[in-house]
Amino acid sequence: MHSAGSSSRFAALVAVVLVFASSAACCRAQLANNFYAGKCGNTSVEAVIQNGVKARLQWEPRIVAGLLHLIFHDCFVQGCDASILLNGPGTEKTAVQNSGMFAYDFIDDVKAELEAACPGVVSCADIIVAATRDAVGMCGGPSYAVQLGRRDGMSSASWMCTDLPAPHVDIPTATAMFAKKGFSSFEMAALMGAHTVGVTHCSVIQERLYNYNGTGAADPSMDPTYAWILQTYACPAGQTFDNIVYLDKPDSILTFDPSYYGMIAEHRGALGVDQALGDDPSTAWMVNFFANSGNFFPIFVQALNKLAAVDVLTGTDGEIRTHCWATN
Repeated sequence: MHSAGSSSRFAALVAVVLVFASSAACCRAQLANNFYAGKCGNTSVEAVIQNGVKARLQWEPRIVAGLLHLIFHDCFVQGCDASILLNGPGTEKTAVQNSGMFAYDFIDDVKAELEAACPGVVSCADIIVAATRDAVGMCGGPSYAVQLGRRDGMSSASWMCTDLPAPHVDIPTATAMFAKKGFSSFEMAALMGAHTVGVTHCSVIQERLYNYNGTGAADPSMDPTYAWILQTYACPAGQTFDNIVYLDKPDSILTFDPSYYGMIAEHRGALGVDQALGDDPSTAWMVNFFANSGNFFPIFVQALNKLAAVDVLTGTDGEIRTHCWATN
């Protein structure tokens, strides 16, 4: 006999499957598989992107984290239109929420190569999506198909980045923010799995380590040994350099896998929102599910592809930028 809890969770999973099916149909109506086939002369657009990712990973393995960060912060704000790449005062790139972003130069490099081969054909928005797919697959994650055909946006405003959840947001607030974009809490939990290769900085978790809620002590939800390790080695009090802190286990920081959820289960989530995912009763079971069920990869892919189809510009909307950092 099933418990009420297990029945409600099964119902949630069924609902997610139905949402995925609906979003996939919507995505097919706007975007397409093999969108660039035959549109760039003898050059394979996707091969150029894939080779660029492979080369970059050789000397900057953290690029997978940069690309996942980029796709989320682009698509969650004004849709997947590469608006995060635009330079200028008051653009998304200048927002405090994007202060730790990187991989901009990588997108620019790939775009320059594609422009040389076939000017005005490949959008910056599509490069972000395809490069993220390739990086995930090359770092131990799933290989998956993406639909392309996005066009680039022509505006960017830093104030719109308030749509992005903060590193210490509570789960009810985060769930509401995702719901505004059409995502369930289950999809939110799956997307947060991208933190398996994610990084933060000491300045972001300083309060959790030293003065949680004004107590003068570490956040009690953090494993004391883990808090001591961070305080002693990564983020000692008084240091002047803002060190990087990885969000996953030391032996898995550059591998895309479900071990991030294991860290949360051990109360070793560096970000407040990560640990809250495991502590909140509404999402704690999801952490256990993704950590142990073997279903993280397919559900993550479904959620990421749904994210990559949010408010896309297609057809004659937007433009194909010549340079990703400026409108034409």
